[in-house]
Amino acid sequence: MGKGGEKGEEEGECEKMLALYSWQEIQKHNSKTDKWLVIDRKVYNVTNWALKHPGGIRVISHFAGEDATEAFQAFHPDLHFVRKFMKPLLIGELAPGEPSHDREKRAELIEDFQALRKTAEDMKLFETNMVFFSLYLGHLFVLEFLGWLTLSYFGTGWIPTLLTALILATSQGASGNWWNHRHFQHHAKPNIFHKDPDVNMLKVFVLGDTQPVEFGKQKIKYLPYNYQHEYFFLIGPPLLIPVYFYIQIMMTMITRRDWVDLAWATTYYIRYFNTYIPFYGFFGSILFVIFVRFIESHWFVWVTQMNHIPMNIDNEKHKDWLSMQLDATCNIEQSSFNDWFSGHLNFQIEHHLFPTMPRHNYYKIAPLVKSLCDKHGLNYQVKPLLQAFKDIVGSLKKSGDLWLDAYLNK
Repeated sequence: MGKGGEKGEEEGECEKMLALYSWQEIQKHNSKTDKWLVIDRKVYNVTNWALKHPGGIRVISHFAGEDATEAFQAFHPDLHFVRKFMKPLLIGELAPGEPSHDREKRAELIEDFQALRKTAEDMKLFETNMVFFSLYLGHLFVLEFLGWLTLSYFGTGWIPTLLTALILATSQGASGNWWNHRHFQHHAKPNIFHKDPDVNMLKVFVLGDTQPVEFGKQKIKYLPYNYQHEYFFLIGPPLLIPVYFYIQIMMTMITRRDWVDLAWATTYYIRYFNTYIPFYGFFGSILFVIFVRFIESHWFVWVTQMNHIPMNIDNEKHKDWLSMQLDATCNIEQSSFNDWFSGHLNFQIEHHLFPTMPRHNYYKIAPLVKSLCDKHGLNYQVKPLLQAFKDIVGSLKKSGDLWLDAYLNK
């Protein structure tokens, strides 16, 4: 990656006397105190820079001792700008006899995916349509207005209150910086234990095929995991946002000093309380917003997990970018409702392959992604929405049964 406009910089780098390294040597530098990356055959020591990395130390550390070319390209819209910070970190390059990609990754597949990305750039699919997002923001304000209008016209009975809560639950949001910070960690190594925060279930659930067996053999039983597909309904959907995410979002905004996001959040609550205190009073408004978050959490969990929990969840396998994302994600059938209901996350495969692509362009690149998968015999999964919801519960039950079998096997 990084062809054309970066040629001058690359020529400047080549003027240095660079050491030559083998993959065997590079792969040794993958610890907390010693991190090397390979990008476009150049070797970089990012041990100290990792602490300053704008995307966080975890994302860059996930690729220590590996070829990070595809991830580097996926997460940085302006490669020319980022390379300016990389010059002091350059320590060498791959020896001439070494392949460009580590661990026997398929060169043809990687090259074809790079060509696909170039096609997407030529189609201007990474450019944001401000009209789309302006209309989307406007529709959120309309939903907030409809919530107020419902209570103004029908009063604060149970039915108007429930209807208003449903309306507001679809117009909620979170800190953009928090979302990017956490979500890029997920994108970097999706469904990989110890690297993807979204599969860190705090031992409340066991996921995939390997973790349940490991827990069972070690006689780990924090909860009766063979019933996790049932208690999921009591823990996952209702509590994720109002308890876990809400606390995490506020702490992240403060500790990372995301004052702009904090200001946006503050204006929302000022607007909210000014609107709903006249209807419910101060304490009633607090209970009402908790109820809204409770409903929103159900929507969020089902929409985000339908693409991931039923997929492969395992330890690090060091696959290429395309294969890794396809293992961890699936799409949901396209329809106007699915697009709106999921915020275009029904195109989860494209969302993962191109995390900086505006979501209104996913449907344009999707046929090309599928064609590439067909060429290389890769599984491009697309499911109906209700089947995807059902698969969440089914996969939890399967993992729970694997745990029980291993737990009882003496």
